[in-house]
Amino acid sequence: MAQSTPPATPELTASDEPTAPKPPASTLRKTLIFILKAVVSIGLLALLISRSDAPRLWAYVRTASLVWLASALGLYLLMVLASAWRWGLLLDAQGVPVPARTLTGSFLVATFFNNFLPSNIGGDVIRIADTARQAGSKTLATTVVLVDRGIGLLGLILLAAVAGSIIGDTSASPISARLLWAGFAGATLAAAPALLAPAWVIRLLGPLRRLNPEWVGARLDRLADVLEKFRRAPGALVGCFVGAVLVQMILVGFYLVIAHAIGVAISPWHMAVLVPVSFLVQMLPLSVNGFGLREATFSFYFARLGLPIEAALVISLLGAGLVMLFSLTGAVVYVVRGS
Repeated sequence: MAQSTPPATPELTASDEPTAPKPPASTLRKTLIFILKAVVSIGLLALLISRSDAPRLWAYVRTASLVWLASALGLYLLMVLASAWRWGLLLDAQGVPVPARTLTGSFLVATFFNNFLPSNIGGDVIRIADTARQAGSKTLATTVVLVDRGIGLLGLILLAAVAGSIIGDTSASPISARLLWAGFAGATLAAAPALLAPAWVIRLLGPLRRLNPEWVGARLDRLADVLEKFRRAPGALVGCFVGAVLVQMILVGFYLVIAHAIGVAISPWHMAVLVPVSFLVQMLPLSVNGFGLREATFSFYFARLGLPIEAALVISLLGAGLVMLFSLTGAVVYVVRGS
């Protein structure tokens, strides 16, 4: 076949100098969103620090007990182990047994990506990729991670609601227990159909087949199979839910130990409300990895309890710093396994 001759290119004049290629619109949009999030994070942190007492802030940091901070790291490791165990229960229910060591390593790598990428979904991508081969399906691996996330969210809200009820709706309690229970009930009702009546969910998603009957249809069929297996394995779902509550309790203990490390006394029940609520706030796509939003939530809660906002800032930032330090083990695992 004869090749067509490209049109001649006109000679460049002084006013026609080549310019740098423009970045794709999607890349530009992502960059702008990241900049906006960074502005929110930096702005909130600057505002909170400007309203705090610098000498007191530094005193909390300077007198922090390294022994207790090391204990907090130990609790975080326990949380990772419990999270990997939960994940394994869901995979076993799908007939995809994965060694606990493999899941733990994958979770460590996911933790690293969650903390060093400007979003909280990078870790989920790692977890999906690490189990898709054993599962033989990305749809299956993705659904398992999403179910794990959803059950984790239910456990988080339940712990906060129970703790809020124990505290009682007093003027000192910043968060209403009734609101937390309403959130738990709403989340449960929203999730129940997918696990109790998967066929109904697939019918609801049926119109999506029109987009690409073959591709979408195959994935909906796989999704139906995954949800049906979960429906037939209530023990795995209950075990995962219990594990989710346990994970949140460990995280509450993590922050309580940090508070003890700087000599701040706060009720475990208040911390059991604050920590889950702060995680919910961090899910809002308004800041870089929750920085600023998390500290603002801690400061607001502490102020309502009559505790120094300096203590709130140090506990929140020390917690974030310890998590980032711990997540470096995920980088080591990632390099060692060579993928």
